[in-house]
Amino acid sequence: MDSSVSSRFVRTFKPGEMIFSEYEPGDTFYLLQSGKVKLYKIIGEIERVLDVLSPPDSFGEMAILEDSPRSATAIAVDHVTVLELNSQNFEILLLGNPQVALKVLRKFAKKIYDSKRRSMILTLQDPQARVADVFIMFDEAAPETEENDKSTGARIFKITPEDVAHWAGMSIFDTKNILNTFVMQRRLEIRSGHIEVKNINDFSRFVNSRRKKEL
Repeated sequence: MDSSVSSRFVRTFKPGEMIFSEYEPGDTFYLLQSGKVKLYKIIGEIERVLDVLSPPDSFGEMAILEDSPRSATAIAVDHVTVLELNSQNFEILLLGNPQVALKVLRKFAKKIYDSKRRSMILTLQDPQARVADVFIMFDEAAPETEENDKSTGARIFKITPEDVAHWAGMSIFDTKNILNTFVMQRRLEIRSGHIEVKNINDFSRFVNSRRKKEL
């Protein structure tokens, strides 16, 4: 979409201003041009931060792709500039820029998966199960490699405790405490640049048990 067209859809938000609210109907999505946007959900009475976005991230796509209410609240962290697009604008983008459209669609598909999978993690009340489910999520998306053979329970994840904390929606302090507990239980090892899970199937059984109990 060229700049002369896209400039018609520019919107700006002040720090702390709400862009949209969870559960409200939505018929637009946003391409972030400048600034940062925080996405969060209210689970019970607790605010869970899903992500803090920076350019060139996009958000709000679920309303366009699934014709569903907003699944999270979006707040401008600082001065934010976005392109606000609706289904008609999006159709123009698809028809006029097929290569760009393909990249956008692939990105949307990944974001939909990530959003739904992370919601599953955040709905777990047990903090240990939430951390374990992060590793299950990464395992689901991991290709088979020589060091990550799907036929065995051992897995090597090139992630950090900070990555785990981000996906679990927990503080790094609490996340490290849980990881250290798993280390003492000999369920994983933390190395420089990666974390090794001894048996991902054990984590899967543990998470499924907690999820059934909470339901």
